[in-house]
Amino acid sequence: MSCPICGKAAEEKYRPFCSKRCADIDLGRWLKGGYVIPATAQEEDEAVPSEEPPKH
Repeated sequence: MSCPICGKAAEEKYRPFCSKRCADIDLGRWLKGGYVIPATAQEEDEAVPSEEPPKH
């Protein structure tokens, strides 16, 4: 298995990365929004209801 950041052989200690440096690069990309998990828009039925004052 090769490191997804630099392509070197993965080290067991940092798997799937080759080093702490590459693991930290990957973490930084996640934290800065470099990776995005695609999502679909909510259907109208699933939408969060609007906040209306309670009726007395």
